[in-house]
Amino acid sequence: MEKVLMFVLAVWISVAFVTTVFAQAPRKVTNKIEPLPRDLEIQLALSALPQHLRDNATVYVLNPDKGFEVARKGTNGFHTFVARTGDDAFRGSWPLTVYRDDQLYPVSFDSAGVKAQMRVFFDAAEMQAKGTPPGELKRIIKDRFKTGYYKAPERAGVSYMLSPVLRTYWNPEESDGVVTMNYPHVMYYAPNVSNEDIGGGKLGGMYPFVIFQGPHGYFIQPIDLTERAAINKEYEEMLARLCKIKEVWCLPKENGLTY
Repeated sequence: MEKVLMFVLAVWISVAFVTTVFAQAPRKVTNKIEPLPRDLEIQLALSALPQHLRDNATVYVLNPDKGFEVARKGTNGFHTFVARTGDDAFRGSWPLTVYRDDQLYPVSFDSAGVKAQMRVFFDAAEMQAKGTPPGELKRIIKDRFKTGYYKAPERAGVSYMLSPVLRTYWNPEESDGVVTMNYPHVMYYAPNVSNEDIGGGKLGGMYPFVIFQGPHGYFIQPIDLTERAAINKEYEEMLARLCKIKEVWCLPKENGLTY
């Protein structure tokens, strides 16, 4: 009987020790985003561009362990990719507490934007892949903007965002609210131009408006409804695939927004 009790006590001590070790082990915090199927990611990235620029553009895909990698090298000076943490995550004073896995941000840049605006996206993806916590990443990027580490584009230029679907922050200057939009548009670099300067319309409307006022500001030109419908038609199959992966990636049916 004594031997049995000693055996039970030894087992209990072993279990208690193992349990304590595991309880005290730090939880592994992951910053990784589940990547899209490669062919779908490439198609979505190219959807940001007008048709005449797609064939010769440089395309990137996201490697969750490293950041963005070249999937196809182009020759026309345009670069395109699907950001999963956009530059808008670093706007406003609200805290970035988590890397969302539901954001889709298909965006492209000309050669001027590649040297300036695109660096923010790529730096963020690389630091996220290395395990930088969300709050620290936002602080680092905001500090870089403040100190001039990220320069304004050296000339006038364009960033196409013609994809039929975009899920990101609605008004990042004010809050972290996220929406899915059917809002193809073109962005022109507008350093230090305000919405008042151009008599701009409201955010997300059909008239031009300015976002991110400052050295990295953009002048937004929405695509008209007829062309938007044509883009939606062209990418019906792609949109259906995205919708099957996540419900929030389904094309909005009313007022162009899904919250």
